[in-house]
Amino acid sequence: MQRREFLKAGAIAAAASPLLAAPAIAQATLNLKLVGGFPRGFPGVGTGAEKLAKRIEGMTDGKVKITYYGGGELVPPFEVFSAVSSGAADMGHTAPYFHAGKVRAAMYFTTVPYGLDQTELSGWITYGGGQELWDEAYAPFGVKSFYAGGSGAQAGGWFKKPIEKLDDLAGLKMRIAGLGGDVMRKLGVNTVLTPPPEIYPALQSGVVDAAEFVGPWNDVALGLYKVAPYYYLPAFHEPGPALEMMVNQNVWGNMSPTLQAIFASAAKAQAEDTIAEFRYNNTRVLADLVTKGAKVSAFPADVVAALGKASQEVLEAFPKGDPMSEKIHGAYVDYIKQCSAYTKAMEGRMYADRAAVWGS
Repeated sequence: MQRREFLKAGAIAAAASPLLAAPAIAQATLNLKLVGGFPRGFPGVGTGAEKLAKRIEGMTDGKVKITYYGGGELVPPFEVFSAVSSGAADMGHTAPYFHAGKVRAAMYFTTVPYGLDQTELSGWITYGGGQELWDEAYAPFGVKSFYAGGSGAQAGGWFKKPIEKLDDLAGLKMRIAGLGGDVMRKLGVNTVLTPPPEIYPALQSGVVDAAEFVGPWNDVALGLYKVAPYYYLPAFHEPGPALEMMVNQNVWGNMSPTLQAIFASAAKAQAEDTIAEFRYNNTRVLADLVTKGAKVSAFPADVVAALGKASQEVLEAFPKGDPMSEKIHGAYVDYIKQCSAYTKAMEGRMYADRAAVWGS
């Protein structure tokens, strides 16, 4: 009788600890390394990675322990994907377009000029076949990725001198990420991509004349307004860029279905938290920027027209020669057009009506 009760109790304990497949190690702790693409403690992006690690630990009741390394602590900020792919790290948190040089199609899962906004991108990934395409694009590299939120519409950038006409862009040196750099080069801008900690020194020293990063909350944290007071909103090239949680495929494949579900749920929860945090803090900080000496405005009409034309040319050329990008491109652009029509009829009109009631 005692033996039967012992076996029964053992079966119940194993069922209650389903994180690892084998009952013999059901109580073992899974120790993982998470590398981030942004500095430790940096608002929204650095803190988001750390929150994600703590969220997973909490959801697994401590059965998973995650050691978090901020950008540059274990691997360079732009090498997160390579670290996860090689197994040097078990997990990563970054923006997909930072490794578009290795996986060109990663750009579609971050943002493209005049592309999907945050809600639209989330919908496409979750319900429009985007996740399946993402899995296919990363599979050869042994990486599994999840949408982890984003910043919402970003800012066009900080400039040392005002941009009053299209010709004012010619010859400028600008830090800018993603396909925005390709677009700006078509307008005569010399572009570079530097990690976040190097943006302020580059502006201050004159290495660049202008720089974009994220939006008010992050940009103020970097102090960019102190050296380049002309702030242009919104960004043409980042209407709703995504962050991602990556897991090495070997690590992922050795997880039980229950643990995989926990990781997927943690990414969804972190996505919602990140979007909410960015929207609240960007709104709050933008209201303070003028008092700090920032001169906030939109790009002139001729600049917007030129950016639009150059963006179409860049996007048309971007997928050529890369089978995965070519596979994604047509459906992605079709969905942008569908979203544009819907937004014009719904949110666009609603925002205009709301501004008429409450003021802008």
